[in-house]
Amino acid sequence: MPHLALYTFGVLKSPLADPTPLTRELHASGEAIYPKISQHPGYLARAEAADRNRGTHFDLDWGAWGEFAVPAWYGKGRTVETIALDATLSLWTDLRPAFDAIYTGLHREALNRRYDWFERTGHPSYVSWWVSDDVIPTWQDGVSRLEHLHDHGSAPHAFTFHHSFAPDGTPTRIKHIGPKSGQVH
Repeated sequence: MPHLALYTFGVLKSPLADPTPLTRELHASGEAIYPKISQHPGYLARAEAADRNRGTHFDLDWGAWGEFAVPAWYGKGRTVETIALDATLSLWTDLRPAFDAIYTGLHREALNRRYDWFERTGHPSYVSWWVSDDVIPTWQDGVSRLEHLHDHGSAPHAFTFHHSFAPDGTPTRIKHIGPKSGQVH
């Protein structure tokens, strides 16, 4: 059975190394959210670096998730002092569990504060796509799908929760979100 891959990407207003209270709040929210997300029904796995505290996202060992990559439009730093991004890559059993995990609880509370921490870039902040159950998506997969979503809109190749597709490529709808019937794109 196919799994749902989910890639998120955001450009932070200040570097991760910034010692201000706002950056500390972002770190604290992530430390609380990730354990909760990993316990959510339907969660399978997320990209985690083997050597988590030994550099930036760019020079960490991500194992089967591949080399870390960012969208072409990310123009901020890549060093420990200047990196200003947050990105996740995860696998889920289906659309509904992923949607519920993101739009409820602690993660929902953090989403309500996203504009305190993240720049409004005019680019999508997440993308989903289906993978075979034996496939681990890579960071580059996530980047190319996010860029495709930005350039072409939702399609079976790269989609959002609101304009989603079933594993067979047919438009689908998660109950209580997305376009009303007759408006599926």
